Amino acid sequence: MPISLLITSGNGPAECNQAVAGILQHMLDEAEAIGLDLDANTTPSKYGAKSAVVVVNGLSNDAFARRWCGTILWRSKSTLRPNHKRANWFVGVFQLTRNAAQKVEVNPSDVVFESFRAGGPGGQHQNTTDSAVRATHRPTGLTAVAREMRSQHRNKSLALERLQTLMKAQATADYEAKKSDQNQLHNTLERGNPVRCFKGTNFREERCL
Repeated sequence: MPISLLITSGNGPAECNQAVAGILQHMLDEAEAIGLDLDANTTPSKYGAKSAVVVVNGLSNDAFARRWCGTILWRSKSTLRPNHKRANWFVGVFQLTRNAAQKVEVNPSDVVFESFRAGGPGGQHQNTTDSAVRATHRPTGLTAVAREMRSQHRNKSLALERLQTLMKAQATADYEAKKSDQNQLHNTLERGNPVRCFKGTNFREERCL
């Protein structure tokens, strides 16, 4: 089962938007290194991303999600305000539970499919033909990838299914942001007790003290 996550800067300053973008890239790199497919959609800001919705697919996606859920600390001197003394910036990662009321249907005619050669881990089971598929939803620009099946046709179906999952996750995040208790998930970000810590503009992971 796919797992949907929300990365949010909460009500933090612009530096936290930089943190969301850096954490998302680190998450993408980590997923690729262990053979997971990760589809993401960001809410952009001038300095990075206010938030990002992520859908993780793969056999070990539950363990991957557990390693990320919670508060993430980015320790870095501000590049936006050089004289600012603060150096600790926090973002939150929450698992999204889809609301049954959110109905999302993808019209296949709105989707463009692109085949490519699968890369990453896999050894002798890795595809050597252009059977991996990227599905792009033209009205929204959302994309999803499927690469683990040897058949391009099966990857196409799987990519379409994952695209719909990503759209549902984004709808859930939008729903949470518009509920009467405005921005519920965004406001529950705890600025302390981080589960993972990163340092510097290259987002090098370090031990949380």
